[in-house]
Amino acid sequence: MININKLKEEQERLAGKIILTDQFEKIEKIAGIDFIYTNEEIICSIVVIDFKTLKVFESKHDIQTQSFPYIPGFLDYRVALVTQKAFEKLNIKPDIAMISANGIMHPRKFGAASSLGLFLDVPTIGITKKKLCGYEVGDSVYIDKEVVGKIIETKEKAKPIYVSQGHRISLKTMMEIVKEMMKGHKLPEPLYLAHKYGNKVKAKITAAHDKDPKAPDETNTINIDEDDKKESDDKENKMLL
Repeated sequence: MININKLKEEQERLAGKIILTDQFEKIEKIAGIDFIYTNEEIICSIVVIDFKTLKVFESKHDIQTQSFPYIPGFLDYRVALVTQKAFEKLNIKPDIAMISANGIMHPRKFGAASSLGLFLDVPTIGITKKKLCGYEVGDSVYIDKEVVGKIIETKEKAKPIYVSQGHRISLKTMMEIVKEMMKGHKLPEPLYLAHKYGNKVKAKITAAHDKDPKAPDETNTINIDEDDKKESDDKENKMLL
């Protein structure tokens, strides 16, 4: 049985370790980290791109059985293992990561984007499509009179996204990076690519299962990384023509 009070205490304790100032020298490589779900599994998809050219350096994923239920405010316990496994597969580590989760815009100021930033030791930004908590004043989200998130209108006639500091980044720099990564999609480019990649993995899983439901589970050996990188290179070549 899950002891929610114990998990709350742990989040409150670890929140004290979160750094909300810039703790990096430069940004050359930025990653998007997204989560896609099947009936029984969680897919963590990571795409690392060049901050200036948007060229895809690497795409990796991992798949794990869902072992922790969805409970608002406790996403970090649900995605920690699958994210760690996917991150360990990267040959090119990002200078900063955008994560499909809340950062400090969280009841205990320790959302999954903050948690993962702390344990992966990488600066992080949280990006969500919905507000978990807090109250809005203008384009800011507050908790106890403190700004914990910003609201960004990304596309005409589309609902806004909510962004929050995860770990090792200031509010000002976070906003500059997010705006720089808006390239015509609802989500910033790294997350858009990670979400697209994750859906490709899910489609492969579904197709393999439909073909032979009794086949051995080889989901973590699905190799679409090179195909994904080739598609990115083809797009870059077309841009240069």
